[in-house]
Amino acid sequence: MFDSLSTKFTSIMKTLSGKSKITEKNIRDAMEEIKISLLDADVNLRVVRRFINSTLEEALGEKVLLSVDPGQQFTKIVYDKMVALLGGEDQALHLKGKDATSVILMMGLQGSGKTTTAAKLANMLKNKEGRKVMLVAADLVRPAAVTQLQVLGDKVGVRVFSIPGEKDPVRVAREALSTARHELYDTVIVDTSGRMHLDEVLMNEIQNVARAVSPDETLFVADAMTGQNAVTIAQEFESKVGISGVVLSKFDSDTRGGAALSLKSVVGKPLKFIGTGEKIGDLEVFHPDRIAQRILGMGDVVSLVEKAQELYDEKEAEKLARKMQKNTFDLQDYLDQLEQMNKMGSVDKLIEMIPGAKGNISEDDIDMKQFEIQKAIIKSMTKFERENYRIIGPSRRKRIAKGSGTSVADVNRLLKTFEKQKLMLRKVMNNKKLMAQMMKNFS
Repeated sequence: MFDSLSTKFTSIMKTLSGKSKITEKNIRDAMEEIKISLLDADVNLRVVRRFINSTLEEALGEKVLLSVDPGQQFTKIVYDKMVALLGGEDQALHLKGKDATSVILMMGLQGSGKTTTAAKLANMLKNKEGRKVMLVAADLVRPAAVTQLQVLGDKVGVRVFSIPGEKDPVRVAREALSTARHELYDTVIVDTSGRMHLDEVLMNEIQNVARAVSPDETLFVADAMTGQNAVTIAQEFESKVGISGVVLSKFDSDTRGGAALSLKSVVGKPLKFIGTGEKIGDLEVFHPDRIAQRILGMGDVVSLVEKAQELYDEKEAEKLARKMQKNTFDLQDYLDQLEQMNKMGSVDKLIEMIPGAKGNISEDDIDMKQFEIQKAIIKSMTKFERENYRIIGPSRRKRIAKGSGTSVADVNRLLKTFEKQKLMLRKVMNNKKLMAQMMKNFS
């Protein structure tokens, strides 16, 4: 998500950041481009107007126009306004301690990804927060909804409560909560029925379930691909049932991003989680500041380091950081990263987290389909060649290609990709502020 918007914002910011002096006209022209970009991204018109007016008011002051580095000052203002637009500070779940039972009620239309999101959330709370979680199959309308939740529950190792043949979701929810309290579950996640569209029956049903279990959190699951329609539906659920936060599913889809940028301003409720893929672990806490950085092309080092920390122990992380800092990252290190790549997520998501990578490295440079070929090529090299790639001349390339069952063109492509990464890493390492942040997070 935000690919098109990020490309446009990055271009706008680059134009101004390169100027030693900017005028009121420069700023107004930039804001006009930003306005068009936001509208193209399907952001709510009133939200766009407020964003533009608020940013202009601050950007046209002496703080920017007379600044030593006006381009950076302008970028900082746009960044701060974007963070505010996305919700400001992170919004955590408000759950009771583990000595009591907390209830999370999941709501949304059919097809929004509600049931899958319930299982992803259960997985997150179980593995990252150590909570004892029970999933409740209270969606008794959609065929196979109970079965789907049971399959997902088995996958994440979480109990799924259901009552075979029961038609009343209120009874299922009430019995589940009673069982959870008796068996000392500290978290209950209730999956409720959805419909193809909003109707009075759906709202009455969810209101009754909510009254029966008094949830600590009522999470509305919205499909990012529905755009502004997701915002309208969220408003309806807020007015009829009340929601404490929003989960935006299919955040990795090729959509314009209008829902994410409009939800907080229009509905008044925070985005708490985003679904970033189909795997059970593809649910992330929504961080407004990190998403704003990605939109403005600044990367997201914190998220990148967090992903790395899930795969590396502390010693390995420190070793990698030192090699990056000293610019001694070699082909053996690159091979190690290829082995880990699938665990860290898709290439496009990783690229947008790396400062300076967007626009310099593309998915074509690190094609997932080419990973096995690249690994075979590196494994056909000698230890000395992996440590000193510059010695790999025509005769060595021919030998490596033959040994790996690939072509000389494949070997050339790998070395070109590796050189691009080395150059990008060197730029990152020269940014002392960024390096300090990275080392702090690795430690």
